[in-house]
Amino acid sequence: MATPSRKTSTPGPLASKRPLPRDPSSEVPSKRKSSAPPAPRLLQSSGPFVEGSIVRIAMENFLTYDVCEVAPGPHLNMIIGANGTGKSSIVCAICLGLAGKPAFMGRADKVGFFVKRGCSKGMVEIELFRTSGNLVITREIDVAKNQSFWFINKKSTTQKVVEEQVAALNIQVGNLCQFLPQDKVGEFAKLSKIELLEATEKSIGPPEMHRYHCELKNFREKEKQLETSCKEKTEYLEKMIQRNERYKQDVERFYERKRHLDLIEMLEAKRPWVEYENVRQEYEEVKLARDRVKEEVRKLKEGQIPMTLRIEEIEKQRHNLEARIKEKAMDIKETSQKCKQRQDVIERKDKHIEELQQALTVKRNEEHDRQRRISNTRKMIEDLQNELKTTENCENLQPQIDAITNDLRRVQDEKALCEGEIIDKRREKETLEKEKKNVEEHIVRFDNLMNQKEDKLRQRYRDTYDAVLWLRNNRNKFKQRVCEPIMLTINMKDNKNAKYVENHIPLNDLRAFVFESQEDMEVFLREVRDNKKLRVNAVVAPRVSHADRAPSRSLNELKPYGFFSYLRELFDAPDPVMSYLCCQYHIHEVPVGTERTRERIERVIQETRLKQIYTAEEKYVVKTSFYSNKVISINTSLKVAQFLTVTVDLEQRRHLEEQLKEINKKLQAVESDLIALHETNKRLEHKDNELRQKKKELLERKTKKRQLEQKISSKLGSLKLMEQDTCNLEEEERKASAKIKEIHVQKAKLVTELTDLIKSCTSLHIKKVDLILQNTTVISEKNKLESDYMAASSQLRVTEQHFIELDENRQRLLQKCKELMKRARQVCNLGAEQTVPQEYQTQVPTIPNGHNSSPPMAFQDLPNTLDEIDALLTEERSRASCFTGLNPTVVEEYTKREEEIEQLTEELKIKKVELDQYRESISQVKERWLNPLKELVEKINEKFSSFFSSMQCAGEVDLHTENEEDYDKYGIRIRVKFRSSTQLHELTPHHQSGGERSVSTMLYLMALQELNRCPFRVVDEINQGMDPINERRVFEMVVNTACKENTSQYFFITPKQMLYGIAKSVNTLLFT
Repeated sequence: MATPSRKTSTPGPLASKRPLPRDPSSEVPSKRKSSAPPAPRLLQSSGPFVEGSIVRIAMENFLTYDVCEVAPGPHLNMIIGANGTGKSSIVCAICLGLAGKPAFMGRADKVGFFVKRGCSKGMVEIELFRTSGNLVITREIDVAKNQSFWFINKKSTTQKVVEEQVAALNIQVGNLCQFLPQDKVGEFAKLSKIELLEATEKSIGPPEMHRYHCELKNFREKEKQLETSCKEKTEYLEKMIQRNERYKQDVERFYERKRHLDLIEMLEAKRPWVEYENVRQEYEEVKLARDRVKEEVRKLKEGQIPMTLRIEEIEKQRHNLEARIKEKAMDIKETSQKCKQRQDVIERKDKHIEELQQALTVKRNEEHDRQRRISNTRKMIEDLQNELKTTENCENLQPQIDAITNDLRRVQDEKALCEGEIIDKRREKETLEKEKKNVEEHIVRFDNLMNQKEDKLRQRYRDTYDAVLWLRNNRNKFKQRVCEPIMLTINMKDNKNAKYVENHIPLNDLRAFVFESQEDMEVFLREVRDNKKLRVNAVVAPRVSHADRAPSRSLNELKPYGFFSYLRELFDAPDPVMSYLCCQYHIHEVPVGTERTRERIERVIQETRLKQIYTAEEKYVVKTSFYSNKVISINTSLKVAQFLTVTVDLEQRRHLEEQLKEINKKLQAVESDLIALHETNKRLEHKDNELRQKKKELLERKTKKRQLEQKISSKLGSLKLMEQDTCNLEEEERKASAKIKEIHVQKAKLVTELTDLIKSCTSLHIKKVDLILQNTTVISEKNKLESDYMAASSQLRVTEQHFIELDENRQRLLQKCKELMKRARQVCNLGAEQTVPQEYQTQVPTIPNGHNSSPPMAFQDLPNTLDEIDALLTEERSRASCFTGLNPTVVEEYTKREEEIEQLTEELKIKKVELDQYRESISQVKERWLNPLKELVEKINEKFSSFFSSMQCAGEVDLHTENEEDYDKYGIRIRVKFRSSTQLHELTPHHQSGGERSVSTMLYLMALQELNRCPFRVVDEINQGMDPINERRVFEMVVNTACKENTSQYFFITPKQMLYGIAKSVNTLLFT
């Protein structure tokens, strides 16, 4: 026996009330770190352990324990203690220490939750009995990483190796027939007959029994598949045979037609060879003609050689004469250039004379023009003087000008003041427009945030989104207030807290519409659900508002535990929404804490008695057990928020809308003022223009006399200058005549030199003409020779062209021969270099490219001309066309079906042999599996019925199946009767009461105990719900069964002391 303890624990009340006598010789040593005195204990008797039994259980920082070590006995081990003292912690340690899954315990899905709160690591160590040496399995748990580290006999290993070692000892912590934790007791009754059979086979059957069962299921499945396959193949084979019989006559007609087509194919194959032979003969003829023309071309080229030599000699003589002509031409050109130079000088002299005469004419014209301008100026002065005499005195206009100037200054001042006001108003307007733009941008940003929430709603719940759009367009149909879906109306004060609200309020309510009136909700659902077929949710807010209901406890009382707010204070919502959430989900009663709350969660649960609690990352739901009044807490991790993370300050948005209205009013007032100021400015501008025009007219009248006096003075000065600028025409004429005379003398000398140069140039022209006549004679002779040469060349070209045409024709025929040969070989399926054996040849004609043709011997019996071949082709095609209505695919399908029939026949034989083999295997395996299984179930039934009879009840266990061949439908059926007036009923989760199911489960496990081949069995608090009489009877059976020799180890956990004077029979008693 061992006594687990915690550092802060005290002995349990049960241990202090019911101390048992201690026998030092029967104690099992245990290690513990605790200052508390050891609890009384009754220790194991000396008995042998079964292979795989638990010798020692050690725990450190595990659930409720700091350090604890337990040494169970080889047979019955009872663990007794009040609720919450750590009984099930030992069961959890056994499960997790033997590589069991955390979820199997039904407490938590992460192994880190099994470490004591406040600790970063925990440890479980299980020592199992083995005859070859005990096996020590250690599991260290890291809370931060939620990982486990495994050791076997203090050496690091992997979980897979541990699972293999545990399975080798036939330990199955996942089998409810072997390991039944507290939270899984109810699931045993939910096991189906098939699942119960599988668990029983694994628990007490021979190792090969479950394997035989699995083999039978696999064999039966394959047998069904083979039977179905054989049946399908047989039916298919019969259909194929019948179908081929129907198409047999069509196939024979098809082959008759094929014989005609084969002859057509032979004729079409010979035709290219005949075409080739015809073209080859034409090729030989063209080749001979080309050779003859080639010889003619050679003779013509030899006759052109003497003419070519004479033409070259004459060409040299012509080049010599042309060089001498070119020299004379150069001399003539030089002489002509000198003549041209003399002529240019003479022309320049004539031009100089002309320029002198023109200069004299210009001076005469200038003098006449000066006299005319003097006369005009004198006349203009006289006219101005007359006008000056008639001009009135303008001194009396100054008072009028001064008055207009004063009016004009006053109007300009008023105009400047008005323009200043316009500028101020414009600036004010620009300022207001900027403010309006900023406010509108803020409102758009708020709308964008709201649109984000609507986009999420549209993406996830399109029907709800469409219903929102319908509601916004049809609000006039409702009598009272209707709120859009809660997820749109809720506005988080801090989006970091959105996860608490989303985890607390179900998603169906988050997308629900909230109504103040039941009648409005019915109208809405009728329109949206019935008419538009949209899937939406709707709720009605309470008639009496719960929105402002105060919490039962002040937040100040909860702040020492780390709570900072209730859920209701984390967000804003319309009054109907807030009232509904307070009424339905009590958000005004659910506090939200921090990490500090999680660290002291046990104290929070015990002292505050809150039903729901939120910490930084977890949600806790606290419940009280109906049977034991025990406080149970369930914690879950918070999911990440999805819909409420967007925060919109609605109060600020309303403030911005009011601000926008005020700005629009100010803008309208400024616009009105600007219009009035523009009208005033326009009137002042018009008046200013009128005054300026009047002033301008008066100033013009005043300055007219002064302008006339200035003009007269200016004209007198101009007249004086013109009279002083005189010219002597006689002197100018004399100078011009002297210069012209001198130029004429120079011209006479130049004319004499020009005459001499012309005579020299004439002599050179005569010599050049003589040379040209000689060159003409030479050219005439050359042209005659070239004409004769061209005639000979023309004949040569014609001959060469004929040769080229013949050669091209030869090449064309050669290419055609090659193509026909290639096509003929392709028709006969011969390669380019392949030759046909002698027995298949008729003749071997020579091919222009050097290869040999090889038409098959079958051609001997066929016509040898194209006309005969074409006539025979026409005849055979006519005969073949008589076989109408034949489909080649029918023949292909017929042949394919023949092959398929043969293949299917062979496959069917193989399948039938395989099916017989499977049936033989099933028969053998079934005999090895079913007979031992029936014996095993009969033994279980005998024990189970005996146990029920001792309790004045009835129960039986049988092997149940609807079809003997369906091995996957075999199962163990448990039927029980607790009252004499009823019949036996199958054990189900619904027919019997909780106590009756517990009794049935316990007695079935007892029936397995003596037949069990597993090393130990664990049953945790199965007596919950039993009445005291059944509880005592069952316990007596447990003690009598588990304490027999040759039985496996048994762990029985209960919160009640059920010693009833039989403590001496129990191997080990443990008080927690």
